[in-house]
Amino acid sequence: MYKERKKYLPPVCAALGLALELGAAWACLGLDQGTAADGVCVAGVLALLSLVALALLRLEGYGWDALGIMLLPVGAAMLARAVCLDYVSLDYTQFLSEWYSYFKANGGFAAIAGSVGDYNMPYLYFMAAISYLDVPDLYLIKLFSILWDVGLAWGCLRLARFLTRERQGSAAPLMAFGAALLLPTVVLNGAYWGQCDAIYGALCVHAAASALDGRNKASVALMGVAFAFKLQSIFVLPLWGVLWLAGKVRFRELWMFPLAYLAMIAPALALGKPLGDIVGVYFKQMGEYSRLTLNAPSVYQFIPYKLPLDEQMASSLGILAAGALVLALLVLGFRLRGRLDRDTVMAAAMVLCVGVPFLLPHMHERYFFLADVFTLCWACADRRRAPAAVLVCGSSLASYCVYLRLKYNCVVRLGGGVFVMGLEALAMLAAFALALWALAEGVRKLTKEERA
Repeated sequence: MYKERKKYLPPVCAALGLALELGAAWACLGLDQGTAADGVCVAGVLALLSLVALALLRLEGYGWDALGIMLLPVGAAMLARAVCLDYVSLDYTQFLSEWYSYFKANGGFAAIAGSVGDYNMPYLYFMAAISYLDVPDLYLIKLFSILWDVGLAWGCLRLARFLTRERQGSAAPLMAFGAALLLPTVVLNGAYWGQCDAIYGALCVHAAASALDGRNKASVALMGVAFAFKLQSIFVLPLWGVLWLAGKVRFRELWMFPLAYLAMIAPALALGKPLGDIVGVYFKQMGEYSRLTLNAPSVYQFIPYKLPLDEQMASSLGILAAGALVLALLVLGFRLRGRLDRDTVMAAAMVLCVGVPFLLPHMHERYFFLADVFTLCWACADRRRAPAAVLVCGSSLASYCVYLRLKYNCVVRLGGGVFVMGLEALAMLAAFALALWALAEGVRKLTKEERA
């Protein structure tokens, strides 16, 4: 009986997936902006991205039965994104649409040399490219992020596969692929909000997978490209310092990072953009906001709302704490030289992805994007890590809701103080503690093996 059910599972899932794909196409045909032809184009791009997702699975060696089953989550993911495309966020109206209009009015790529936006060059290349098209820019911006959502799912599959290398036939990689496409924060980030965190997120996950596969040069180069897209890649970047000190990555391989970064900004330099303006983008971002937290579930949410305090001192303490955490992991990497295994590497990655933005000041709710996707892969590969994934993803989603709804989820009054996001921060703190515990477990295991 079980074999009979298993036999019919792929075609049933494929049929349901195709129905969802048709639903996505129908939703695109009813989009508010542009013409009917624009809706057809958007529907075509989503269908093409579905084919790309299945082609990537085929590239990874999965058979037709697996592709039939995976068409269901792929179709669901595209439908979820299609119904999000018309939403116009404040970030789009205040920033992204303004940048697009600037490139449209100033000759596309010729405008790269000017002063526009606070994103680094690779994303501005994209903005310049779409300025030549007549399709509504809202959809083009979101479709670009959705493209990287597919790349992110591929990276999650690769990372989960390397974490479960000894378990032949494990479903963990496919679970990671489907779950990454359907993860609420991933769907909301690009298709709804119009943000692009999936770009650097995908690159960082692929970089981690390549590191576990021993492809060090590719791994470091991918981190260089990720850094060229978004500063937030630095949350996990110290992991490669740990790998170097542990003898897993050679020093000469680390040179791929600046080379990749330079390759990404070279077109802007060729177009006349001053190097100082390119490098200064990230310094501008770091000094852009003065609030200790911008709806992020960080340690600063444990400070009562509007409590008078020395914010500069609190900010400095947070930076020192995050620096101390990174330094401790670097020391640990040196102590474990020659013995660091992939489970401990993953635990260290989780400590960084959760701990660094949790301790740093001036963090946005989106800055736990890496924590979302890394914990997802971790949980798919090892069910014991599921609580950490639930805590991180739940806390992150709740923080998204605060911004998107412009309303706090649950205000807690305790001891005369008001905590507007204390529960979200408590969940993230619990996930941070679980990551530290997993890292300690890994270190104890390696130490015990050495003594034996």
